[in-house]
Amino acid sequence: MNVRIAFCSLLLFALILIGCTGSSPRFRSGDDRANTERTKNSSPRFSSREAEEERKEDDRKPDPAEIEKITSGSRDFRKEKNTSISPLNQSKMMREISKYMGTKYVIGGEDQRGIDCSGYVLAVYGTALGKQLPRTSAEQAHVGMSIPVEDLKFGDLVFFNTSGERYSHVGIYLGDDLFAHASVSLGVTISSLESSYYKKRLEGARRIIY
Repeated sequence: MNVRIAFCSLLLFALILIGCTGSSPRFRSGDDRANTERTKNSSPRFSSREAEEERKEDDRKPDPAEIEKITSGSRDFRKEKNTSISPLNQSKMMREISKYMGTKYVIGGEDQRGIDCSGYVLAVYGTALGKQLPRTSAEQAHVGMSIPVEDLKFGDLVFFNTSGERYSHVGIYLGDDLFAHASVSLGVTISSLESSYYKKRLEGARRIIY
């Protein structure tokens, strides 16, 4: 009997030990922490209603032929009147802008695995021009020089209120009323300032290089 009790006690202890070692480890590798953080950041700050409005009110879709011209690098930047950004730097920016096209929207993301609007602006300006910008769109809205919307030039930043908070969304102006940005519903894309959704939410513009 004592042998049976001892055996059962030993078996129970072994099961408890296995259960503890199979749980979440006290120490995680850097990759594990990064994956957990990315999963946490993938939860959208915006409601499904706002994402639906974004899709529904995108009624001025850019001409696909023009988008192809922009993203393929065949656009002639010598016609641009914004002398603050040279044609060479405009080409560098377009390479970065195009590189992220189609990247999914992830809050807190900063690379091609997932990116948010301010992270996109940060990446383009940082890589193409070596210009370091603040991390959030609200902070970016206070960098550079405020300009009237009617004076927008290539590379200027455009800001929107899409979540009920000022400057909650940002994009990079390309010319012809088009801007590149990380959209909540579509990921990185090119949209028109004349679409119903963005036109009524536009809050201002800033020139970073001048």
